[in-house]
Amino acid sequence: MSLLIKNGRIIDPKSAYDQIADLLVEGDKIVKIGPNLTAPKAEVIDATGLVVAPGLIDVHVHFREPGQTHKETIHTGAKAAAAGGFTTVVMMANTQPILSEAGVLKETLALAQKEAIHIKAVGSITQAFDGSNLTDFEALLEAGAVGFSDDGIPLTNAGVLRQALQKALKTNSLLSIHEEDPNLIGTLGVNDGEVAHQCGFTGAPTVSEYSMLARDAMIAYETGARLHLQHLSAGESVELVRFAKKLGAKITGEVTPQHFSITEQAVLEQGTNAKLNPPLRRQTDIEKIILGLQDGTIDIIATDHAPHTHEEKAVALQQAPSGMIGLETSLQLGLTHLVAPKHLTLMELLQKMTTNPADLYQFDAGYLAENGPADIVLFDSENDYQVAETFDSKATNSPFINQKVRGQVKYTICNGKIVYTQK
Repeated sequence: MSLLIKNGRIIDPKSAYDQIADLLVEGDKIVKIGPNLTAPKAEVIDATGLVVAPGLIDVHVHFREPGQTHKETIHTGAKAAAAGGFTTVVMMANTQPILSEAGVLKETLALAQKEAIHIKAVGSITQAFDGSNLTDFEALLEAGAVGFSDDGIPLTNAGVLRQALQKALKTNSLLSIHEEDPNLIGTLGVNDGEVAHQCGFTGAPTVSEYSMLARDAMIAYETGARLHLQHLSAGESVELVRFAKKLGAKITGEVTPQHFSITEQAVLEQGTNAKLNPPLRRQTDIEKIILGLQDGTIDIIATDHAPHTHEEKAVALQQAPSGMIGLETSLQLGLTHLVAPKHLTLMELLQKMTTNPADLYQFDAGYLAENGPADIVLFDSENDYQVAETFDSKATNSPFINQKVRGQVKYTICNGKIVYTQK
């Protein structure tokens, strides 16, 4: 199959290319980028007024299969990803059963390979998230794991984390960790501030995040292993990552769109759909996150796409599970809250959603080049629209429903095939 994309603004963060041009796809490769291209037998997409960028990459999603398919399946998750402009995603290990054994991981990846986008997965760091006994890293890597994470269950034992980092160094693999010390938290999912106190309980203070992050960044520094710090939410966490990087620690950091877009006040307005781990914080935290994005302290934007059913969320705030869906609003929130107010350029935003996440796992993805992979997103970066109440995801637990955002995905192309067209 041949595709000819005409007259789009082609942006490639890897090469810093930013020009109005054409792009020709044959099979699963880009074969030509330049002006006035012709291909008589190709399907033509008129990209006038649209941005043509590498397919987005999300290194942090929860597709709930196996074991929780009432929330999401690999298939519905893949559809949501394509609708959001993503052509590669990395699933976390907190399925049921947890991805602790090579056999379970192989079965899960076999399902993933049937989908139209690239779906990878991490194995768990510890057996069934027990926080004590390390999994067989070598066996999981051989089965297809791209890294390891106990995301959702922080590793409270510093000795276990050190052993895991030593093993990661030996196997040249990456650990991605969730930084929240449960011993410092009252109720998960809500910042320990005015909103939690107004609701009558003690929440999750920022120190629960940055104290554990400081410990782990220093252990990563000592071992020399690579460590990825997931969904930073506290301003102090950004400052600590900046310090540890200057020291020479091989760490990277990610932030979710929700954590740079809205504050803890959203809990009062949106209820349980705004309950997240880690929680939404204060405006002062957002300001420090934006500074971290600007100076490269924060490398990656990832969604932490976490579907839950309406029934699960339709309970009292303290009883509801934490998490929100994010694949179908991620790019738009970046355009709305980072590019429009000129915190980041469009090139810089795309770098944190394509090139940098590809580099994290050494994926052959996240760039546009001749002879490179034909994983592409076309989007309108200027138009405003209201987030709908329906999603390609099986779930609807988003605090952004009915909010005005900027930008809209028009086409997603993966392996040279159109996998999403805006309806």
